[in-house]
Amino acid sequence: MNSGIAFLFSSIVIFWITSTVSASGNETDYQALLQFKSMITNDPLSSWNASFHFCEWSGVSCGKRHRRVTSLQLYSQGLEGSLSPHVGNLSFLRFFSLWNNSFQGLIPNELGRLSRLRVLDLGYNKFNGAIPTNLSGCSDMEKLGLHNNKLVGSIPKEISYLSKVTLFSILTNNLTGGIPAVLGNITSMEVFAAVDNPLGGSIPDTLGQWKSLTDLGLGACNLSGTIPHSIYNLSLLTIFSLAGNQLTGSLPSAVGEMLPNLERLQLRENQLTGPLPPSLSNCSKLQLVAVNKNNFRGKLTINFARLKDIHNLILGDNIFGSGEADDMKFIDTLKNCSKLEYLDFRNCKFQGVLPVSIGNLSDQLRYLVIQGNHLHGRLPSSIGNLFGLTSLALSGNRFTGIIPSTIGKLQKLQEAYLLGNQFSGPIPHALGNLSLLTRLWLSSNRLELDIPSTLGNCHNLFEMYLDDNKLSGRIPKQLLQLSSLTIALNLSHNNLFGSLPIEVGDLKMLNYLDLSNNNLSGKIPSSLGGCTSLLHLSLKGNLFQGMVPPSLSSMRGITVLDLSHNNLSGQIPRFLEQLTLLEYVNLSFNDFEGDVPVVGVFANASAFSVLGNSRLCGGLAELGLPKCQATRKPKKGFPLFVIFILIAFTLAGVSCFAYVWCKKRKGQPSESSRDERFMKVSYAQLLKATNGFSKANLIGEGGFSSVYKGVLDHDDRFVAVKVLHLQTRGAHKSFMAECGAWRSIRHRNLLKIVTSCSGVDFQGNDFKTLVYEFMSNGSLHDWLHSSETTSGLNLVQRITILIDVACALDYLHNHCLPTIVHCDLKPSNILLDDDMVAHVGDFGLARFLGTNSNQNSTSGIRGTIGYTPPEYGVGSEMTSSGDVYSFGILLLEVMTGKRPTDNIFNEGLTLHKFAQMALPDSVNDVIDDDLLKFFQEDAIATQSTLEYAKKIEECLASTVKIGVSCSVDSPPQRMNIANVVHELQHILDMLQNI
Repeated sequence: MNSGIAFLFSSIVIFWITSTVSASGNETDYQALLQFKSMITNDPLSSWNASFHFCEWSGVSCGKRHRRVTSLQLYSQGLEGSLSPHVGNLSFLRFFSLWNNSFQGLIPNELGRLSRLRVLDLGYNKFNGAIPTNLSGCSDMEKLGLHNNKLVGSIPKEISYLSKVTLFSILTNNLTGGIPAVLGNITSMEVFAAVDNPLGGSIPDTLGQWKSLTDLGLGACNLSGTIPHSIYNLSLLTIFSLAGNQLTGSLPSAVGEMLPNLERLQLRENQLTGPLPPSLSNCSKLQLVAVNKNNFRGKLTINFARLKDIHNLILGDNIFGSGEADDMKFIDTLKNCSKLEYLDFRNCKFQGVLPVSIGNLSDQLRYLVIQGNHLHGRLPSSIGNLFGLTSLALSGNRFTGIIPSTIGKLQKLQEAYLLGNQFSGPIPHALGNLSLLTRLWLSSNRLELDIPSTLGNCHNLFEMYLDDNKLSGRIPKQLLQLSSLTIALNLSHNNLFGSLPIEVGDLKMLNYLDLSNNNLSGKIPSSLGGCTSLLHLSLKGNLFQGMVPPSLSSMRGITVLDLSHNNLSGQIPRFLEQLTLLEYVNLSFNDFEGDVPVVGVFANASAFSVLGNSRLCGGLAELGLPKCQATRKPKKGFPLFVIFILIAFTLAGVSCFAYVWCKKRKGQPSESSRDERFMKVSYAQLLKATNGFSKANLIGEGGFSSVYKGVLDHDDRFVAVKVLHLQTRGAHKSFMAECGAWRSIRHRNLLKIVTSCSGVDFQGNDFKTLVYEFMSNGSLHDWLHSSETTSGLNLVQRITILIDVACALDYLHNHCLPTIVHCDLKPSNILLDDDMVAHVGDFGLARFLGTNSNQNSTSGIRGTIGYTPPEYGVGSEMTSSGDVYSFGILLLEVMTGKRPTDNIFNEGLTLHKFAQMALPDSVNDVIDDDLLKFFQEDAIATQSTLEYAKKIEECLASTVKIGVSCSVDSPPQRMNIANVVHELQHILDMLQNI
């Protein structure tokens, strides 16, 4: 009996003890974990159940003595939901990680009760709201990770109370309000990562108190001001990243001695100036240097030989070029950098030649980016020693001579950008050895002879640009059998001849095909319809004849189709009406006949062009075409065999005439057979066309001529008739100069001449005219300064027009033989067609370089005041750099809306200086008010962000900078026009991606 009572008593005691323990700490932790689990919506924590003690649950660790939760590590578990405030009851918690899940909502204030917490990692979630200020209660905190969330508000000053913190990571959030200076009190700080937050403000000088700091990450934080000198005293720094801000000032000359442990230096995309200190060679541990997109200037004199661990060296978009012959000597010091993988010094204004030592660089080098400098001479054949290269970018320099065949040794090469140089000779057959090549850009050079069939061996090629060269011969069928070509094939603006091979139909996945402005002939092959993925097709400016094959109806995705300036005939294909994605079709200047459709793309007059087809009728009223007549049937009983005989004799006669005519024309330029400039017109026809040269038809006047709008009888098209004032001294010479120029040039951005007339009027007086295509949108001058064009031009339109003009100049300067200098570039000589495409006109003052004609300015300043380069005023030779000066002034006028002769420009102030003084921070102060209105309206309509405004301002500043660079007084310092085209295209691409 006594033993039974004793047993009962002991059981009660055990139950009481157990209940007491359970009701205290263990039960608190248990309930906190259950509450945590209850707020997880997808509940993948299957092990968290009553079958196990909570200390055995997945991700949970407890102390051995008291069985309280000390660690909760649930990283990368795919958890979704919100964080329960009951976690604040885990009072023994030391490590807490929810890294890489999908928690959202606020970070609970209750976390501030975890006084024992050392590590809190909530990174890579979707937490929003502010950082709780009472996290300062976690007095033992050593590592605080809140990165990659959606946190807003400012960094709490109370964080400075966490005196033991060594790592504080808040990168990639939406925090604002600057960096609190009191954070400098956390003297234990080793890593501070705040990259990609719109913090704003400046870098506090107090951060120099972090003597243990090894990693400083403040990139893309909208910071301004200078880098405090105290930062350079942090001698333990290994990572120094301030990229993507608006920081100014220069680097200390002794930065290499002050930060000897640097491994990564990232200062790109700021406004830093001064030289890049040679002392950086003392940072022998450097692995990455990215200082691109700043205003660093001065000769590059760093001895890179001491940086043996360097793998990324990114120096582009600075002004290191000194104009001295040894600008590129630093290449010699890179030969010991055996780990170098990425070398980028694009757009640095380097001059001189590329040294042969380029071939001594690391065989680990994968990216070599040299584009956009002023390098000249031959490309060293030693380039073929860089066996590790995957990307080679040499665009926009002045390289001459042949492309070395050794480039065929670069077996790993995937991208080759050699456009915008002056390479001549043939395309190396050795390029066919590059089986991994995906992109080949050889545009805008002087390459000649055939396209090598070996390019058909590049089975991974998905885009190829060979346009704007002097290539001849036939298109190799092997090239058209590259099924890998999916993005683009551009062979335009060459001298290719022969028929288009039927193999073109094998390009079934190709999106963009441009064969325009060649001498291709024959019929358009029906196999072309096999290119069912085409979005853009241009066969413009060739000798194609016959009917458009019905098979082209298979191109259901086509958006742009240009078949203009050929000899195509027959009726306009009806299937074009059914291509629902077709945005623009150009059938102009062919021999189409019959009625013009009025549905589909033909329902919008601005979406198609049928000019220069004299046998068309009907269509939209805006076309002004005659009505179509009902087809007359032959009289009843008239023998059909007579009709057939008449047709047969007619065709035979035409064939004989064509044969004789062709024999006479043999050896002359092929375009002469199709060019409207050989059409004959008389004084009487021009008198009628312009309604007696009436004032009502007068559309412009100049020193040597008057220009009238007219309509020629034979095809009812509008033309511009330029009548020379032969009584004015120099008018005859101007006429001859312009005729000479038009005989030598053909480019889509040059005004096209229809014909000329040289004879006598009805009074027996000499009469000379030039007849041009009529440009319906007038001149650029009208759009900038006329009150009639109230709608104005938006930024994309202005940049596009500037690209058109620059392309025209690039053609005249770099792709004509002999080189042509325009000598009178100004807005009134830039004319705009129906599609707002710019065409450069008025070659009355043009000069041919390299000929025996007089090239100096002894007859007085050539051109127009304000646009004429200063060297012409002191008798210097006419040069292409003079046109570049005029273009720079024109660009600045387009962007500022101010003429160079504006009244504000006096007492030494010029349009060039006006724009230069606004760079880089005050560019909005000089931009045309009409242009700024577009941005304001767009910003209101789209509720655009500060980031949008920042990008627009960057585009404006970059454009104005080009104008300033082109219009400097010193001719050698002006930009190369090929580089201008490249830079403007880059700006346009940026705009279209905003």
